[in-house]
Parts: sequence; structure tokens; C-alpha cells
Amino acid sequence: MSELFDAVDALLASRAALPPPAERKRLRAAHGLTIDEVATALRVRRATVSGWEAGKTEPRPPERDAYARLLDKLAQLYPAPAGTTAPAQDATVSDTFTAAPAPAERRSRPTGQAPAVAAVSATENTPTHALAAAAPVAASRPAPTTRPSSTSRRPGAKKAAPAGTPAVAVDPRFEHGPLAVVDVEDGQVLAYCTGGLVLDVPAKSIPALVDWTLREAKLGAPKLSGPGKDADPLLVLTEATLERYGLPVALTEEERLAGRLPEGHKVIKQLARAQWKLTKRGFGPWARIYRPATGSERACVQLCIPSWHALDSRHWGAAGQLPPAELARVLGVYASRVMTPRGSTAVTGLELMTALHPPTRASEPDTTGKRRSEHNPGSLGKDPVDCAPCEAPDGHPVLKDLPRFHVRGPEEKLFEEAYDWARPMTDAECTLRHLVGIDVNMAFAAGANGLAVGLGAPTHVKAPVFDPKLPGSWLVDLSHVDLSRVKIAKDKWAELDASLLPSPFTPKGDRPTGPAWYATPTVAYAVELGYDVAPIEAYVRHESGRFLDGWYNRLRDAYLATMADLGVDADLAPADFLAAMDGYKERDPDLAIVVSAIKATVKGGLGKLRERPRGEGWRPGEPWRALSRPTWRPDIRAAVISRTRVNLHRKIVKHAAFTGQYPIAILSDCLVYAADGPSPLDFLPYREGKALPGGFKLGINPGLVKHEGTQSVLWGEGVREQFETPELNLARYIKDGTVTDADNGE
Repeated sequence: MSELFDAVDALLASRAALPPPAERKRLRAAHGLTIDEVATALRVRRATVSGWEAGKTEPRPPERDAYARLLDKLAQLYPAPAGTTAPAQDATVSDTFTAAPAPAERRSRPTGQAPAVAAVSATENTPTHALAAAAPVAASRPAPTTRPSSTSRRPGAKKAAPAGTPAVAVDPRFEHGPLAVVDVEDGQVLAYCTGGLVLDVPAKSIPALVDWTLREAKLGAPKLSGPGKDADPLLVLTEATLERYGLPVALTEEERLAGRLPEGHKVIKQLARAQWKLTKRGFGPWARIYRPATGSERACVQLCIPSWHALDSRHWGAAGQLPPAELARVLGVYASRVMTPRGSTAVTGLELMTALHPPTRASEPDTTGKRRSEHNPGSLGKDPVDCAPCEAPDGHPVLKDLPRFHVRGPEEKLFEEAYDWARPMTDAECTLRHLVGIDVNMAFAAGANGLAVGLGAPTHVKAPVFDPKLPGSWLVDLSHVDLSRVKIAKDKWAELDASLLPSPFTPKGDRPTGPAWYATPTVAYAVELGYDVAPIEAYVRHESGRFLDGWYNRLRDAYLATMADLGVDADLAPADFLAAMDGYKERDPDLAIVVSAIKATVKGGLGKLRERPRGEGWRPGEPWRALSRPTWRPDIRAAVISRTRVNLHRKIVKHAAFTGQYPIAILSDCLVYAADGPSPLDFLPYREGKALPGGFKLGINPGLVKHEGTQSVLWGEGVREQFETPELNLARYIKDGTVTDADNGE
């Protein structure tokens, strides 16, 4: 029986409560301990203990048990000063993200059922902020105190910030957060906000709902840049809410194809009578309802309707099926770390660029004291610019004089795309046992970091001297670049097997055969490899800047913060990183949705820079809607993809020169290598915990790599024999090994 008691004691100890981060630091300092001493005793890195004390991360067993014991002993020796109380349970800033309700609690609740939180009026709540936005709503939360509400039909609650949460200044205009999920429970309309707050909604119609949102709800978010604009409040309407306000739960096929309700719908007529307007996109999955602004007063509300497929399952997973409080949490985390969604993840990615670099700003006062709108330096401006002919996609108006069925070759068309390359395995590789896939984290975001891009229109130049600092498109012959001998450092060359390497100059990895158009990073890489270049002509942009730096930083920070909440920190040793990545999505499926949405924001935002016509009755040679945006910039997209592909090839070359190993397949940012073991550590060279300089490094930061999947060499050979394709791209299937006729790459 004593063994059972010991087991129970051990189980209780494994869930021992931890004090908040500030208290952990106080206790350590009170005993005169350094971070290094604690790290040594617990056999972890110094940065790990520092993260625990800063609230960035939380310890996991078995270190957690020992750390809890240490803090408990120190608390006995050094009680908290009089007038302060230590929380009885874990309630740190990090816990507000990671201590999600148990899966059974979270998934068993029907979509229309509210969690155990009290509704409050629009005037009764302490400030919520980015940290509280991620707080889970658990059915076991203690009941809040209530008091009568002047604007609520039910008693309201004043929700206290979690213990250990630092005070953050909150704009009083938006104290209830950036958004709300509006649902109906027992006949009452409720708005589930971020941080667990629930508001009573008195509105009886969509026009009244919009009016209530702007006058009473205190929803929205401050601007991300000085000259920018505040984010409009976002309302997410559940199916029950749609029925309550006379909207269809689902669009008809005709409405779905049109992307909107017909103009004669009764709700649209209600809005018109109330003098509300809709944007040109009408009342669709992401509707914007507004009145013309008067001065600086905001008068716009955005609607998101999940049952109309506003939240694409490819990027948002099952978010559209979550209960209201959980959906508010998911969208709230995304809104606080990226921005309030403005549409699809692609649309939001593009809007984020503009929000961080608004096209205009207020000038200095003139002699009369008035300010005017002027160009904001470093932005793309408010007017679109024409692309160069080589940068234009087929059908663009600049190409209208080309013969109808003319096919442009590389000497006429800039074709900077991600890799889709594979080769047969060598005899030596066939003797190995495993195929191991690695994937570059946020590869395209990393490609945008620090990249100088053109800000204005292109200038055509004949026989230019190549300048790697000048953004543009260059017609140049790179067929002379020989990958069997390349420069890998100053005065250091490497001999390689060029037959096992993809060319860095084409997406399919083929060696170029003559002149072709390339973006600046591609041509600069040819020079870096040790070869001269002589451009024939170019379209260059003399006005340039690092337009995407703020965009990259925002998305990087959002990604790293959310992955840290899922237990994957940026300072983990290689083996610890691989272990932390194993099953990270199951630790908090809701936050895993946020990670997916952040990644989609990167790729989609860059894709929008060259958006093609969609369902507009368009004909080749005619302009389409996207061309009217200053952010329609195919040259910027090409430069980012070019730099991303070059970054990948540089690491491949460094790895091959050092190890003699070559990839057998590459798909975008995923590579497959043959190895004796199933882990990336079985072929990535590490020496005393340090990766090969300039090569692949395991880690969660953008540009570093993670394990994508492992299959057997026999599997790879079998798949290629099955489809009778020796060069089938195995990187497409390495994650789970599933191959179908529909996606065999043919």
C-alpha cells in the first residue's frame, strides 16, 4: 500500500503549483543564487531558467518537479513581503496561453453552448490586452462576482486580469479587444470577446448591431504605425446569429460563386435604409459595413461569417466549428500578434504590409498651421506603378500587342519560383535505410528579411553593369556557371558533383541554356559563386528600401511567441528541439491553428503581390481589379522567391562541400536526404552542439529547419517504380508517405 501512496505523492508533486515569474526571480535573488547556479543544479541551459523567470516559457517534467521543489523551499525561507499574496495555482503570463482546458472539456461543449463565464455590459470590464487575448476559457473557472448592469439584460461581471499578468496600457476606446464572436444562447445575443469577456448585445437587427458595435462595444485595435489607421472592430457571426438577424446559414451555389448576397436581400435593404454602405465586394463572407468618415471618427465594422467559408480550412483548420469562446481566443491571439483579420490570410498578409508602411502621412504644418497628406517615405505610395514587360504575367495589358497564342520563353519572361526538383538516387544512397525530410521554417518570411526591394517604377537600361544592391530584373546568360567548382568563401573553392545538384537559377533545377530574366538576388548569387556576369538589359528601380522588414519582424515574432506557448522555444538544443516539436500541435490544438494561420499569412501575402484575375469576366489584355493597388508588385514577389531559393541552394552547397551529401528531392522549402538513421541528426553535421556554419541548423527561428518526416529508402524506390517515374518528387510525400494518383506530380 505504501508504494501506492508514494505513487500518488509523486503524481501530486508533478502538478505542484508554481509562483508567477516575478516571484520566482525574487525567491532566487533572496537566497543569493545566480541563474547559472540554478541552471546547473537543474541540468538545463541558462537561457531556459531566464525564460522561466521572464514568463516566456514554462518548465516541463522532470525539470518542473525539481524547480517547484526549489521554489517551495525558498518560499518557506523567504515568505512574500507583507501586503502581497502569492497565487495558490499556476497563473503566469505563459499559463494564459498554454494551460488550455482538457480536450474532453473543450470538445464536448456544443457550438451554441456558452462556457461558464458571466455576461457583462460594455462598460464593466478591466482592460484586456494581447496577453489576455490568448487566455483559455475553462468550465472550472471560479464564478466571478456580479453586480447589476445598466446596459445589460443580465448581471455583469468585472473580470480580473490573471495573476502575474503585468499592467499594460490599453487604449480605452478598444478596452474590450479587437473582435467578438456573436452567438445566441437561450434567446439572448452574446458577444464573446478576447480574454473570456462576454457582453450582452441588445441589437435586434444587423444595422442596430453595427451601431451598437461602434457606440458601445469598445471593440477595435490601435494602429500599427504612426501614420496608419486604427483597426476596425471585427464581428464573427455564428449560425445561430445569422438566423436571428435574417441571414442565410449557408450561401446558395450562385451566391457562393458571386461571393455575396444579391443586392435585393432584405438585410442589405435594412442597411441602406439606415444609411450604411457596403464596399464593392458586397455582403459576403468578409463584409465591410461603413459610413463615410467625418474627421477622424471611425464608422466601419467588418463581419466574418465562418459558415460562408470565411475561415478557409486549409489555413484555419477547424476554427469555424469551434465554440464561440474558443473561436474568440484563436482569432484574438492572431489579431493581437499579427493584426485583426481583414479577410483571408492572404488578404491580411497584404494589408499588414500597408498597415506597417502606410502610403501617406501628415505633413508638417504650413504657414497657416494646416497639414496636408504627403508621401510616406519607405512606402509604396498611394498610386500603382506599371511593372516591366518581363515581370508581367500572361494576359497583362502591357502584353496586349503580343500574338494571341504566343508563348513567352525565359528570354521574355521573369520566372522566379520555388523549387520543384528531384533526381534518381545513386547506388550508394540506395544502400542507406532512410529518407529524411527537413523543412525550412517560415522560409519565405526569412527570404524577405533585410531584402531591398524597389519602391517605384522601373527604369529600362541597355547593357548595364550589374549592381547587387540595385533591385530589378536582369536579362543575362548564366549558362556558364559550373556547379562542379564553386566559391564557398573568400579565396576558398569547393569541388562538387554537379550532376547531383539542382541549378540555383531555375525552379526545376535545370541548367540554363542561354539568356534569361532573373531578379537581383539570383544574379548576385552567380557572382557569389565566383562567376562574372554581363547583363544584356535590365529594368531597375533606383528608389529602393527594406519595405518588408517590419512585416517580417511582426510575423516572425507572432510565430515564435505562439510556438513558445506550444512548448517549442528558440533556445533549445538540437535533440531537445526535435523532442519539443514531436506532437506540439496536440498540446493546444487552438494555438496550433494560429500557427497555421501565421504561416499562411506569409505565403498568401506574398502571393497577393501578383494576384491574377478571378471571376471578373476578364479577357487577356484587359486590366483586372488587383492592378489598381499600389501593392500589386510582381517584382517584389519575384525578389523574395529568388532570395528564398538562393538561400536554400547556398545551404545545400555548404552541406555538400562539408559532408559529400546531396539532396534527392526539393519541393519549395522541403528537402529530402538519404541517411542511415531516421533523424535529421543522422545526417546534419553538429560539432559540440554547433551546426555547420552557413549550413542547415535545427531550430524554430525562420530560416532554420525542422524535421518534416521520415520514410524508408524502400518506400521511395517503390513509389517511383509504382508511377514509373525515377525522378518523382518524394519531398511532396515525405511527411506521411501517402501518395495518390491525383497528386503524383504529373
